[in-house]
Amino acid sequence: MDSSDIEAMVTEVDETTEVGSAKRTPSRDGHLPGTEQAANGQVGPTGRPMPVFPEPQPLTSHGPARVIAMCNQKGGVGKTTTTINLGAALAEYGRRVLLVDFDPQGALSVGLGIQAHNLDVTVYNLLTERGHDVRDVIQETKVPDLHVLPANIELSAAEVQLVGEVAREQILARVLRPVLDDYDVILIDCQPSLGLLTVNALTAAHGVLIPLECEFFALRGVALLVETIEKITDRLNPRLEIDGLLATMYDGRTLHNKDIVASIVGHFGDKVFHTVISRTVKFPDATLAAEPITTYDSTHKGAGAYRQLARELVARGGAA
Repeated sequence: MDSSDIEAMVTEVDETTEVGSAKRTPSRDGHLPGTEQAANGQVGPTGRPMPVFPEPQPLTSHGPARVIAMCNQKGGVGKTTTTINLGAALAEYGRRVLLVDFDPQGALSVGLGIQAHNLDVTVYNLLTERGHDVRDVIQETKVPDLHVLPANIELSAAEVQLVGEVAREQILARVLRPVLDDYDVILIDCQPSLGLLTVNALTAAHGVLIPLECEFFALRGVALLVETIEKITDRLNPRLEIDGLLATMYDGRTLHNKDIVASIVGHFGDKVFHTVISRTVKFPDATLAAEPITTYDSTHKGAGAYRQLARELVARGGAA
């Protein structure tokens, strides 16, 4: 899909929203779609029959990890929220999970209660200095089998410092190599840009998960992101593939959100996850409490949605 295809999709969504608004009424169910209620063949929020995703079988051993980059150059689309909560849900299902905070804002670290600004060694030091053991830098969380490789504002200097390095796109892959056999899944929370740090994440990854906000302007950046992924696959990392696009911040009561999701499915097909993550104040509440929603409010439908995403990812082969 090139930029002209995306522009056509954006135009189609805009026109559909204007024309269809007088004929269709918003959903009145009020619940978070993409949870256990939309199963057994019922039509889910993406307009397709919702499969039943079974609970993953327990693992008898761990590793090697499948590395997934959480990537979108647009900010505020739910990358960090998805990284934290998907990681926690996978850990609930018996997977050993490492979350890599690869954003200088350090939101992932803070969101799990790690005061990264007080740490002497973070992922930044692993990228720019020799002599550090990555296992010594990894932090445990309150969630069993969920660990974090933290970052802070120092990471913002890494792109400048790495420019002159040999094989600078592969430095993160080198950093993660010693712990690949310790984990089943490694999720990398990328910064909202397509700079050298994001290229490092894509070069180290097996797959890309693209959170996409259900808003008109969120579609415009998809073409550039897909083009970047194709270049990385062609030049640096032939194994890289798109694991899926995840619709986030969905509100089933609005016609606009429904049309955005329908258009994404129409153009990307099965690459779009059946699971959809809806807006809820529980996500920022859980962030303030420095824990995933799966432990902050275990019975909330937002927690159920991320558990379903974890089951869907495993069923698709995107995780062990």
